[in-house]
Amino acid sequence: MLLKRTPRPVLRPFVKMIWAMDQTTSTRTATGDRECVLPTGAMHLAFRLSNQPFRFFEDVEDVAGQALGHAIVGGARAAPYVREVSGPARSVGALLHPGACKLLFGVTADELAGRHTPLAELCGPWVAETRERLLAAGSPAQQLDFFESLLAARLPRVHGLHPAVAHALERFAMSSDVREVVRQTDYSHRRFIVLFRQAVGLTPKLYCRVLRFQRVLERMAAEPAAAWVELALEAGYSDQAHFNREFREFTGLTPEEYRERSPSLPYHVPARRPEC
Repeated sequence: MLLKRTPRPVLRPFVKMIWAMDQTTSTRTATGDRECVLPTGAMHLAFRLSNQPFRFFEDVEDVAGQALGHAIVGGARAAPYVREVSGPARSVGALLHPGACKLLFGVTADELAGRHTPLAELCGPWVAETRERLLAAGSPAQQLDFFESLLAARLPRVHGLHPAVAHALERFAMSSDVREVVRQTDYSHRRFIVLFRQAVGLTPKLYCRVLRFQRVLERMAAEPAAAWVELALEAGYSDQAHFNREFREFTGLTPEEYRERSPSLPYHVPARRPEC
């Protein structure tokens, strides 16, 4: 069971979505199952409420992986990662907007980009206390209510996304012309990139590339039989070869390999088990 919802108004500038997942009736095996998670350009926060910790792998050939505890922050990425999805699990988490990292965790987004970080390294004892209180909260719906309250309590009274970054995020939803957007902000190119990376975790150019890739996956999810070349051109790729190179960079797969695996969620692709 997966519950997800838009948070209360005070959190909406910083938290895109909160979610709670209960897979305690899952038929997954105790070990071995894993999936490849594709980049979204966003950060996420997650608490595991069941016994097994979060475990991630360097790549699909990594047999052992690395356990990072029961609470993690996933930095913004432009590459896929592999995680364990074995056994029944319960988790609560949030998808974060640009600018939330500094306010919630006290560090800039670029410091956490491209990796998973144990939340205890950033928030200390608050993490263990929060997990215990989430465990005691009861149903997934009650856990979501409580999780919202905890996140809201971490925000300072005065907050806001830098105006230049806010303007760029709005424009990048419609255009990937970074040079023109920088000109509109009246900041130097170098200063703007610093501001953007600190808030988002990726450079403006890389962030726009991830957005373009997302448009393809979203169209593919809506129209599974659509031709790749059509999706690529509509999303803004110059040609099929350009699209194929970038798709493989962001997924580790060719477009047809992705289609053959038929992921039920666009960004979560079943990964094959490595040979031991």
